[in-house]
Amino acid sequence: MVDKALIINKLESLMRCVRRIEAKRPNSIETLCQDIDIQDILVLNIERAVQLCVDICIHWISSLGRPAPQSMAAVFIEAAEVRLIPPTLAEQLARSVGFRNLAVHQYDRIDWNIVYAIAWEHLDDFRLFSGYVQKALE
Repeated sequence: MVDKALIINKLESLMRCVRRIEAKRPNSIETLCQDIDIQDILVLNIERAVQLCVDICIHWISSLGRPAPQSMAAVFIEAAEVRLIPPTLAEQLARSVGFRNLAVHQYDRIDWNIVYAIAWEHLDDFRLFSGYVQKALE
């Protein structure tokens, strides 16, 4: 059984991450490359957003009695298979796992152009995810 309170709490945290990224994203890549505080804020909140999405999907999948997927990226594919999210969104979020892993394990190799692009072009992925999960809770 899905723990609705847990999911709602995680969705609220997810949206806090999105708002924090929006509030702190710079207007230029040059500013991002020069400001380590903004770098830290963006990377941490992107990483958290991806992890929250993974956590929500794992909870949802396990509540259906299905085994846990073998990788974080596979979690999103499985979420599409159980019709929590559409396949196109699952593919987008599966790609975000690569960035999350880089941020966690090889922070010194982050491409700031990618961070900038995520902050300006991919936050809707998290909003869409939240919307689909909220709809599924109803």
